[in-house]
Amino acid sequence: MSQPTAMRLGDSVASVAHRARVASRTLARLSLEARNEVLRAAATAIEDGCSRICEANALDCAAARIEVAAGRMSPPMFERLRVTEKGVAQMATQIREVARLSDPLGRRLAAIELDEGLVLYRESCPLGVIGIIFESRPDVVPQLASLALKSGNAAIMKGGSEAQETSETLVSIWRECLGKFPEVPPDSINLLHSRADVLELLSQDREVDLIIPRGSYELVHFVMRHSRIPVLGHGEGICHVYVDRAADLGKAADITYDSKVQYPAVCNAAETLLVHEAIADEFLPKIVAKLKQAGVEIRGDAKTRERLPGESIRPATEKDWATEYGDLILSVKVVADLAEAIEHINSYGSHHTDAIVTEDPEAAGRFMNEVDSAGVYQNASTRFADGYRYGFGAEVGITTGKLHGRGPMGLEGLVTYKYKLYGQGHTVAPYVKGEKKFKHRRID
Repeated sequence: MSQPTAMRLGDSVASVAHRARVASRTLARLSLEARNEVLRAAATAIEDGCSRICEANALDCAAARIEVAAGRMSPPMFERLRVTEKGVAQMATQIREVARLSDPLGRRLAAIELDEGLVLYRESCPLGVIGIIFESRPDVVPQLASLALKSGNAAIMKGGSEAQETSETLVSIWRECLGKFPEVPPDSINLLHSRADVLELLSQDREVDLIIPRGSYELVHFVMRHSRIPVLGHGEGICHVYVDRAADLGKAADITYDSKVQYPAVCNAAETLLVHEAIADEFLPKIVAKLKQAGVEIRGDAKTRERLPGESIRPATEKDWATEYGDLILSVKVVADLAEAIEHINSYGSHHTDAIVTEDPEAAGRFMNEVDSAGVYQNASTRFADGYRYGFGAEVGITTGKLHGRGPMGLEGLVTYKYKLYGQGHTVAPYVKGEKKFKHRRID
C-alpha cells in the first residue's frame, strides 16, 4: 500500500511543519551508517519503482502537452517535466553518490583554548527543516530528499501542479522505503499540494529554517518577496561564453555549442556569445552555421550582422542582453577586447556562470579574477555548473548570492554550525576584574 505524502484530510501546513520539526530532531541523532543505509535502500526503491514513476509522469506530460499547445506552458518547461527510464536511473545514481559522501555532521571546524580547561569548539550540525518549492522538474524530489536525509534535515516539498502525479509517486516511494526503518520518522519527507499551501509554508518561520525555490525567475522572486524565512535561491541564469583573440577556435566552437545546445532549458546554459573582433571574421560564420543547423535563433549586434550579411539574423536589443531565454536562442556580440567582454558580463550577467575560451593564461587570469560570478571557467562549457558534476552527489540548488553559499551547493548548503564550550566551573567575573587573562590559543 502506498504511504501518504504527509498531508492528511483537514491537515494544515502548520501541523505538517511541526511534525517535520519533531522528525528533524530524530534525524539529527541518526548515525552516518544508518543514514547511508536508508539512502542505499531509497536508491533501490526508486529503481524498482521505475514503471510507477514513468506512468505517473506520462499523466503529467499528457496534461502538459495541452498547456503547451495553448501557449500556457513553454516548451523548455515541458522538457524539464519529462522523466524517462534513463532519468530514473540517474536519480538512483545521484542518491548513491550522496550516500558515498563524507559525513557533513559533527565536523570540527575550529577549536580554541580560551584559557586553561576552557575550550571552545565549532562543529557542523543540521539546519533542521527545509522547505523546497519547485516547478516542473520532479527529479528535484530525490535530489533534495537524499541531501536532506544525509545532512539530518527534514524536508517539506511543494512541486508545481504540472508535476503533481510524478512528485506524489516519488514521495510515496520514498516514504514506503522509510517504513522499513523504524528509527527514521516518515515525517522527515513531506509533500504539500496547493498554491495556498505555499503562502502558509512561507509564514512558518518558527518551524522551517530555510526555503529553497527551484524554478523560474518569477517563482524565486515571489518566494523572496513573501517569505519570513531565509531563502536560498538565484534569480536568473544569464551565462556567457567569451571567445578571446587567443582562442583555439575548434575548442571555442565545441564549448559554445555545448553551452547553448546540449540542454538549453536550464539555468547554466549560455544565453550570450561574446567574440573578440580579431577572430570574429573567421569564427562567426562557422559557429553561426553550426548553431543554426541545431535550430538556434541568432540575435546579433550590428558588428555581428555586418560580418554575416547573408544570414538572417535578428537585431539584438538592450533587452536581449539581459534575458534568460531558456530556449534555442543566442545573443551574439562582437567586442573590441577582453575589457569590453568583462564589462558586458558584469553589466548584464546574473553572476551565475561565465566562460572564457583562450590559450592566453594572462587573459584567462584576468577574466577569472574580474568577472563577478559564482562560476568562472577557462576552456570549459558553462553546463559544468552543477552539483553532481562538481562531485557533490546532487545539489541543493545554485545560488548567485554571496551569503551562506555561492554557486552549485551540495550538503554544505544544508548544514550550519554551533559552538560547544567545555569548562571546569569557569565564570566571567575574574576576566572582567583582570584576575585572569584569555589565552585564545588555536588548537589544530
